[in-house]
Amino acid sequence: MSRDDFHFKQFTIIQDRCGMKVTTDGVLLGAWTHLNGVQRILDIGTGTGLIALMLAQRCTAKIDGVEIDRQAALQAQENVDNSPWQHQVKVYHSSIQDYTLSCPHLYDLIVCNPPFFTNVSPAANVARSLARHDDRLTLIDLCFAVNRLLTKEGRMTVIYPALAENLFKDRVKQFGFFCNKIVYIKPTPRSLPKRILIELSRLPVCLSEQTLIIQTAQQNYTPEFIDVVRDFYLKY
Repeated sequence: MSRDDFHFKQFTIIQDRCGMKVTTDGVLLGAWTHLNGVQRILDIGTGTGLIALMLAQRCTAKIDGVEIDRQAALQAQENVDNSPWQHQVKVYHSSIQDYTLSCPHLYDLIVCNPPFFTNVSPAANVARSLARHDDRLTLIDLCFAVNRLLTKEGRMTVIYPALAENLFKDRVKQFGFFCNKIVYIKPTPRSLPKRILIELSRLPVCLSEQTLIIQTAQQNYTPEFIDVVRDFYLKY
C-alpha cells in the first residue's frame, strides 16, 4: 500500500496510475444514487473504479465500468480484483463511443462523473487531461451513449458543475430526458452551489429539489453530509 491509497470501510482504492484521484464528487455520486430495482448498471468513465465499487457495496446488480485510459482501466481492474465484488464488477478498456456500438445489452441505471472542463488549457498530464476535460467525452457524446444504452424505464445519475445547470438541462432535454431529482451541493452555508447531483429518466415526473451543505462555517462536516457518506468513510 502507498500513501496515495484511499481506504474506505469495505474496500481500498489504489490510484497512483489514475489521472483523476478519489474526490468528494465521486463519493457523493456513488453514495447518493438510488438503486431500487436495479439489475444492471453502467459506470461511464469509471477511472479508479470508485463509483462502481460503491454501488457494488450497496446492491447485487451486475456492474460494468468503461474507461478510455488504459492505465486507469488496469488500475480499476486491480481495485475490483482486490475487493469483495470481483465477480460482480467488470471493467472495459474502451471509449464510451466504441463501447456503445458493440454493447449487446441495455442498462437500467447509468452513472457518470463526467469530464466537464471546456475551452480551457488541458492539464499537462495526459491521463489527468482525459479525466478532467471533455475533449473525448462531450455532453452530446454522453447523451448519445445514454440514449442508446438506457432501458425505456431506466435512470441516469450524474454530478455536474452548478454553473452549467441550464446548459445541461437544455442538452438532455433535446434527447428526451427529464430531470427527476436535483441536489444542489454547497461547500458551506454561505457559498453558492458548486455542484449538482441530477437523476434523469425518459419519464416526466414531479421534480424534487434539495440542497446539501458539506461543511459548517467552522469547517465541520454537516450531519446531512455525514448521513450520505457514513457507509464509506472510515471516520464515520
